[in-house]
Amino acid sequence: MLPTLGGGAREESVLMSPIRLIILAVALVAAVLAAFLVRNMAQPTVVSGPTQTVERVVEVEVSQRKVLVAKTDLRVGTLLTPDEFKWANWPESTLNPAYYTQEIAPDAMEILTGSVVRTAIYADEPIMPQKIVQKGETGFMAALLSPGMRAMTVEISPESASAGFILPDDRVDIILTQLIEFSGDEDLPPVMVTNTILENVRVLAIDQTFGDVDGIPTLTGSTATMELIPNQAELVARAARVGTISLTLRSAADAGFNDGQALANETALDDVDSGGRKVMIYRSNKVEAGGS
Repeated sequence: MLPTLGGGAREESVLMSPIRLIILAVALVAAVLAAFLVRNMAQPTVVSGPTQTVERVVEVEVSQRKVLVAKTDLRVGTLLTPDEFKWANWPESTLNPAYYTQEIAPDAMEILTGSVVRTAIYADEPIMPQKIVQKGETGFMAALLSPGMRAMTVEISPESASAGFILPDDRVDIILTQLIEFSGDEDLPPVMVTNTILENVRVLAIDQTFGDVDGIPTLTGSTATMELIPNQAELVARAARVGTISLTLRSAADAGFNDGQALANETALDDVDSGGRKVMIYRSNKVEAGGS
């Protein structure tokens, strides 16, 4: 027969079973915690909040050359001086063969001085041969004329040309002032008559010199060259012979008047007392048209 355990041994066996269970439970919990910790460490950390964009500036060296450009806006008909030019850096990749470069034409400023602007040039725009007429070239004024038009030059003064404020490519009206002498039964004094003979005329050039008007330094001119069709040029030539011509400056907003063309008053010279034309005759307090 096998010996049986005594009462003390049985009690010890019963007490050891719960302790083993507790140890197993603690080990299990520790294993779960370790697995959770390892899992969290393996995942990327997500940071909430506004994101910031990091800009990176990369400097790239661009090959440049010195190009002759306009210092300021140059209007049509401007007589060029060295003060209108400057040398400016220009990317070589966009260099036009027509540009004046300091490397190829270092004396371009001196060469182009005295030339006339054919097409408007804006500030910092490269100077190109197609936009100017160089001094010495024949027909530089003809280059400014539109097809079918004529250049007509008349004498002006500061008083008859808006005190020097009229510049090339402006639009003006031409006014004729003439002295009409009456013939008839009575000896009547002459009468001054003023008519607008042309409207919206384009000014091609002004013979500009520096001078004084009533003691105030200003820019004045002695002649004005205008763009006209042939019969309008004839009208101005006749008007210049019979009276005094004045120019009035028009607003730039009126450049589209009459589709941009000059408008003539063909009847403005009908009352000139000259051979073959009408004569103003004064009879019985009435003005009548009569023969010469």
